[in-house]
Amino acid sequence: MNPDLYPDVAAAGSLAAALESAAAELAVDVALVPGTRGDAASAGIAVSAGTMPVRRPLRVHLGAEKRWFWLSGRSLGVEMITGGTADIQEVIRAATAWGSGRSPRELRERFPFLASSELAEAHEHGAEAVVGLQWRWLRERAAGEAEFTGFGLLVEAAGAEPRLRQLSPVVSHRVLVFRPRTGFPCGVVLAIAPAYDGRPYRVQRFPHGGLIAEAGTAEEAVALAVAHLPADLGPAVLGSDEDA
Repeated sequence: MNPDLYPDVAAAGSLAAALESAAAELAVDVALVPGTRGDAASAGIAVSAGTMPVRRPLRVHLGAEKRWFWLSGRSLGVEMITGGTADIQEVIRAATAWGSGRSPRELRERFPFLASSELAEAHEHGAEAVVGLQWRWLRERAAGEAEFTGFGLLVEAAGAEPRLRQLSPVVSHRVLVFRPRTGFPCGVVLAIAPAYDGRPYRVQRFPHGGLIAEAGTAEEAVALAVAHLPADLGPAVLGSDEDA
């Protein structure tokens, strides 16, 4: 920590202590938890479990090259907001708004230094919105890699199958992975590797192993995948395994 950039933090002895002092000046009660780095330059501002049980502590750490308090807020297994400010009291105000349940859009409007992704916005509208966005991204990626025909055909065939289309799809090294939840971390239902360089489509238990079956076409691979889905598997739900 550079005391020239952070004289208030240096005087308090740690970022957590400086945040407590800033909160006291604003007459705001905060609960501090250890930061992800586990040092004096990082801290977390806890969220009341009774207020927003799915929101994780707002993480704060110090910038190295200039005075900048970097913030990151996660919820439902997704980074909902990020950003930074030189004003430590704005950190406290943002943490209070985060803990009160303000949406990413509301947080951006109130604190222009914060940003949120399209994925974060989708999580505010439910699992169906997230899954729809993920499938849209897959189609756009397939269109951008037209030369890799196996991947494009797989995305098209999987997207036409209702039982797969209701799951949360992600790509790992061009392997199409299906998950029961929208956030991270999350276990895998199964995966399909596209055909390439003469290799067939492969239905797998994991993104990079656990072969179940091979197929000559994308449609055959999708049919095999559906046959191996758990019978009681429903649409993907919001959150990560940590939220289950």
